[in-house]
Amino acid sequence: MKAVTCTATKLEVVERPAPALEKGHLLLNVLRCGICGSDLHARHHADEMADAAAAAGYDGAMRLEQEVVLGHEFVGEVADHGPGTRKSIRAGTPVVAMPVVRTRGAAHPVGLSVAAPGAYAEQVVVQESLTMPVPNGLRPELAALTEPMAVAWHAVRRGQVKKGQVAVVIGCGPIGLGVISMLKASGVRTVIASDFSAGRRALAEACGADVVVDPATESPYASLKDHGYYTKVSTLLELAIDSMAKLRRLPLPWWHVFRAAEALGAMPDGPVVFECVGVPGVIDEIIAAAPLVTRVIVVGVCMAPDQIRPSIAINKEIDLRFVIGYTPKEFRDSLHMLAEGKVDGAPLITGSVGLAGVENAFNALGDPEKHAKIMIDPRSDATQP
Repeated sequence: MKAVTCTATKLEVVERPAPALEKGHLLLNVLRCGICGSDLHARHHADEMADAAAAAGYDGAMRLEQEVVLGHEFVGEVADHGPGTRKSIRAGTPVVAMPVVRTRGAAHPVGLSVAAPGAYAEQVVVQESLTMPVPNGLRPELAALTEPMAVAWHAVRRGQVKKGQVAVVIGCGPIGLGVISMLKASGVRTVIASDFSAGRRALAEACGADVVVDPATESPYASLKDHGYYTKVSTLLELAIDSMAKLRRLPLPWWHVFRAAEALGAMPDGPVVFECVGVPGVIDEIIAAAPLVTRVIVVGVCMAPDQIRPSIAINKEIDLRFVIGYTPKEFRDSLHMLAEGKVDGAPLITGSVGLAGVENAFNALGDPEKHAKIMIDPRSDATQP
């Protein structure tokens, strides 16, 4: 079969043997595969990514000098069943699958390990237990968005954003756009999106952002004071004095009223900021500029060492949460939100290529004004997105 391999940053279309199936495996004929930002990182920073994975307890991540087939955002048709499978999904059924497969006695991420070749290929091996039929005749290019949308959905759920809270999305690349889409699908009324690229800001509007900001001319946090958020510690200290003066005039113990106010959620709260850039310095910029008691969800993958100023975060009680991946249910829910029209993934897709056009697609994704998500169609002869 034909596949695109990555070895020492070089992308090349090669002929590879047909995949061998182990217990619990399915073989898919790939219909579409999205190019992920993680793939762009892996091409040049595989060793750093592998070191980080090893520090977290996984030592099978791809290395720069290995020959690896990338691709973990895919949809395909079932072509064959491996030994020990239930065969409940018939051959020819369009499916998506979580990109994890048990092979060589261990579990590996599909498309990011030499042990589990990905879907920049005509065929890919998946785990039957992690495979889900595509419902409602969802088009292949939209079904292939299930994986990145699941990443976004997991981030939104970890953010615990209330409908009345303001969500701020910093960076409107594919994951930022997915976060915007999922925030609106979950009913968040006000989503502010920020990006230097005019093209990405237009895509953010198409995905449902209520306010779109060019950070070169305006702070994405400028309007948050109007939503009742506190931007200065001094203001919060004044509030404490005034509130206690009023509480002490009441004919009952003030701490009972305070406890009731806490239970009703009347205490000072902040917005939820999603960092979707992954560039050194961005987290610290958010800590310095966001209102007090802001919850920051770090979705962007920064491949370089970074620094923050903890004293500022402490003074403002900033909450930092880092996210990766998703649960099987979040993956399933994302697929069905796409299939039921609750989330429109179409604005994210800006181009398509065949296997021979993958390197051109990688190059094109360097221009944020033109592209967000490029799909690979192994059956296509297109070399330019």
